[in-house]
Parts: sequence; C-alpha cells; structure tokens
Amino acid sequence: MKAKYRLFERASGVFYIEDTDTKRQESLKTKDRDTAHRLWHAKNEAHEQPAVNLQIARAYLTASDPEVTKRTWQHVMEAMSQGKTGSTLERWKHAIRDKAFDLIRNLVVLETNSGHFLRALAAGTVATNVFLRRIQNFALGMSWLPWPVLPKKQWPAVRYGDKRAVTADEYRRIIEREKNPEWNAFYQMCWHLGGSQSDVANLLATDIDWQNRLITYRRGKTGSPVQFHFGELLKTLLKTLPIDGPLFPRLSQLHEKHRAKLFNRRCKLLGIVGVTLHSFRYAWAERAKIAGYPERYAQQALGHQSKAIHRAYARHASVKLPSLEEFENARA
Repeated sequence: MKAKYRLFERASGVFYIEDTDTKRQESLKTKDRDTAHRLWHAKNEAHEQPAVNLQIARAYLTASDPEVTKRTWQHVMEAMSQGKTGSTLERWKHAIRDKAFDLIRNLVVLETNSGHFLRALAAGTVATNVFLRRIQNFALGMSWLPWPVLPKKQWPAVRYGDKRAVTADEYRRIIEREKNPEWNAFYQMCWHLGGSQSDVANLLATDIDWQNRLITYRRGKTGSPVQFHFGELLKTLLKTLPIDGPLFPRLSQLHEKHRAKLFNRRCKLLGIVGVTLHSFRYAWAERAKIAGYPERYAQQALGHQSKAIHRAYARHASVKLPSLEEFENARA
C-alpha cells in the first residue's frame, strides 16, 4: 500500500512530511532523525488504521483520567454551571436546556466527531452556536478533550438578528396607551435613563441624590458604576414614585422574562414590531449621538467603559452635522 505521507529533510536540518495526495507539507519540528521517523510512522498508521489508533489514544487517556470513557457532554455542562451564580447561573441553566443539545447531551466526549456538532448547530439557533463554543473550550481547558471537535475556523459565523431602537413616536404611543401608573413610570424611566430593564426595575429610593440631582447605581450585569444627572422631566417623574424602598415595588419582584413578555404584549396591541425592553437602551444611545452628547459621558450613563459598545448601540443614529461656522458661533 502506498504511504499517505513521505518524509524528507530540508537544508535547515528540520524534518518535514508531505501528503502524497495533496502535496501539502508540514513541519515535524525536529532535527532528530529517530524522532522524525517515529512521528512519520505514527502519521501513516493513523491514516491506515484510524479506529485502532482511537483505541490506543483512549487507552493512554484512561491511564491519566479513568472517567474519560464515560464522561458525556451533559457532565461537561453541569461542571460549567458550578462556577456560576445569580442571574448568570439562571441564564446558563436555561441555555443548556436547548433542544439542539439533545443530539449530543448523552454522547461520550471522546467519541464525538465534527458531524455531531454540525448537526446540533444546524438544529439550533444563534445561542446554540455561542454556548456550544463555550462548552467545547471548557472541555479543552479541563483536558477532557484532547483536541477540538470542530476547529475554530470551521464554526459557522455567529449572526445576531438586527436590533433597533424604540422611536420617539413609538415611545409616545406606548406611554399614552399604558394606564397602569407603575408600568407607565417604568417605561418613562427606561427612556430617560437608557438603563437595562432589570437595573431600572430594581432602583431604590436611596439611589436618588436630590441635592445634586443624581441617580447612582451599579449595573447588575457587569458591576460597572453608573451616575446619571437628571433634568426637570425626570425630576417630575421621580416625585411621583415611592420615597422609601424600591421605586417599582411590583415590577422589581417580577422575573425579567415576565417583564419582557408583558412589554411585548403591549407592543403587539399597538402594532409595534421589532423592539424589546432593551430597545430603550439603543434609543438612549442614538438620541445621545444625534444630540452631540460627548461619548465619554454616554459611556458613563450606559455603564460601559468600552467605546466600541456605545458605537455599536448607536450604529443606526443619523446625525446632521452643523457647519463649522455655526458650531463656532454656538460655542462663543
């Protein structure tokens, strides 16, 4: 039988192998002849007897990790959850219940091939793609997987659906239709603060500094501090909210998914499509960019330190640039 690879030595003294079919060459990264011959023979044997070599690899791995022949992807997912807490743990538990993972859930990690992952990715969504990458990386980091099941360059691209901001007209319609005072105030607060729905819903009366007109809190997702100076409109709104405890007593007790569902129901009744509660955040960023609000201030208000994030939020903003003469006169 013709050998799959041939061995040769370059002028530098380094040994290489060449695929006799594709002519692709690969360095063995050694100048030692005996080592090169061992690697060359191993490459050819792996091609001629892949099943046997898998058994050999399994035997070596079992010696260092007895569980390697029994560990499934469900075990990997459960192990990952041990280092997570709070809302992150809830999101993770929800993610691993993805039905697409049922195709690999009970599959032994060491017996998984790229076809298994590709079928799971085809049956899933963008979230399947994102979380399966994390699961594979965790298994590699724990040495439960000797090599990637799916190489980095072969992963399907992560393509998120387009997200847009709530328009001023949509915001007006939502406020006019919402008769529940707490929900009405909550939507207005989201519009004025640009905060995430959970951060706004969990605001406390003690977060308000009336003397300096400041709302101060930490983002639940990142822990980043946010300090927001409010104007007359927001001051008037805050005066209608409780002076002790949570500003939104009932909403703060709801899970974020329930708040999202109720908002989606409101939007459907109004014929508004393509927005979520997070769209108020995009709206704030776009309004800030159009108004010429300094980017460093917008970062502080949104609770982000990365310029790239604010630019992503405001990517749809349309800005009408004034002439330099008008800008100089305004500054003067």
